[in-house]
Amino acid sequence: MMESEQVKRIIAEGLPCEGLHVEGDGEHFEAILVSSKFVGKSRVQRQQMVNAILRPFFDSGELHALSMKTLTPDERSALCG
Repeated sequence: MMESEQVKRIIAEGLPCEGLHVEGDGEHFEAILVSSKFVGKSRVQRQQMVNAILRPFFDSGELHALSMKTLTPDERSALCG
């Protein structure tokens, strides 16, 4: 079973993020990621980037499910004002 902080650390090591929040119950996690690396990428491409980082943990069964919201810094600014 993984902890939210562990999932957050793994993502942060693989993807530079200007903002990263992860919470979950050990099996199901939700993440909000803000990264300049998402600029020019579709929602699917962004999720593929994150899933590629976490693939070994999905494959081993350590990580069961992750829902995510992926934003560029400009998108976050537009949402938050």
